[in-house]
Amino acid sequence: MKLTIIQTGDVPEPLRPTYGPYYQMFERMFDAARPGFTYEMVTSYDGNALPDPSQLEGIVITGSAAGVYDDLDWLEPLRNFIRSAYAAKTPMLGICFGHQIMADALGGDVRKSEKGWGLGRHDYHVVSRPGFMADAPETLSVACSHQDQVIGTPPEAEVILASDFTPNAGLLYRSGRALSFQPHPEFDEPYARALAELRRGRAPDTVVATAESSFTKASDSARMGGYLAQFFADAAASTVKLP
Repeated sequence: MKLTIIQTGDVPEPLRPTYGPYYQMFERMFDAARPGFTYEMVTSYDGNALPDPSQLEGIVITGSAAGVYDDLDWLEPLRNFIRSAYAAKTPMLGICFGHQIMADALGGDVRKSEKGWGLGRHDYHVVSRPGFMADAPETLSVACSHQDQVIGTPPEAEVILASDFTPNAGLLYRSGRALSFQPHPEFDEPYARALAELRRGRAPDTVVATAESSFTKASDSARMGGYLAQFFADAAASTVKLP
């Protein structure tokens, strides 16, 4: 299965030489979870034309420093791409900004949260278990880095992952072909730590300190990566089982 990775932003410049671009993080995550994927990458934030989503096998929409409410020329074409992909039932995954722009495009409400920065490894409650997450534990601990949140879910979406800080942290859409999460399973621990430290001065020191201490708990990123790979495999086989 070929995954078309829509890169909507890039790793912050100070960290880029060490950690590389976002699309490579996703490639490493999927390769570790399930051999057999191939990849192509398209950048959306620099004005490149997006492909016809009905002709794609699977779509991944990455994180970004942008907000869905920003006045950026490339956001509306991306929204139209998402709506077309959903209508075509092309398997589609969004992470962080990808989660937010999917919700925004499909009728949800996304805003900068009054709760401030979410940083470090957060614990998320598994609300329901679609087929690709059938063996999920009660909670999943995964790194995050965001200020914006999905405040109101789209009509077609069901919450499958939640926390007190991020109530709408994971959404599965009624078609069974669209899935999104606020946290970042593609981030390895060194990058997640470096990103939290980079927020010092922008996020309160107490939030950064709490984020740094959160990395003592075990990560479920690899487990979640396995769920995402299974989602695409099931979608390709037309066997996605909704909760």
